[in-house]
Amino acid sequence: MKEQSLFKRILSNFEEIIAGTFIMITTVLVVINVFLRYFMKTGLYWSEEVATICFVWSVFIGAAASYKRGQHIGVDIIVNKLPKTIRNIVVILVDLILILLNGYITYIGVIYISRSYIKPTAVLGISSAYVSSSLVIGFALMTMYSIIFLVRDFKKIKEENNA
Repeated sequence: MKEQSLFKRILSNFEEIIAGTFIMITTVLVVINVFLRYFMKTGLYWSEEVATICFVWSVFIGAAASYKRGQHIGVDIIVNKLPKTIRNIVVILVDLILILLNGYITYIGVIYISRSYIKPTAVLGISSAYVSSSLVIGFALMTMYSIIFLVRDFKKIKEENNA
């Protein structure tokens, strides 16, 4: 029973876990490299690039985690003043716009990755697609959550109308 609840917790927080892991790697690499440069008069030539890659991943996956939790900044004071029917219409329109916008950015990201696949990174020489994939994964997650929010809002409106 505990394993299932642990699995559910990990699954429901996987974006936070991934983003946190990447930011932790970034921090550790930067601290180690600072120590090596100032006290040992040497450094890890690859650490800056790896730290940057990890930071990029933490940003896009972290953005998806914030989006999932509804923690992005929004100004809804005007929407909250609208009559219930119009407010429901606005909520559904915003959901649809966010599905289209996030989906389009995901699509553009796929095109970008396919074109930058042959471009290697400066130090490690790995494909830039590994870095750019964070963009696609982050916005694909946001698209998925936008669809979930749309379904949730439709259900909520339906329940309000039946009550």
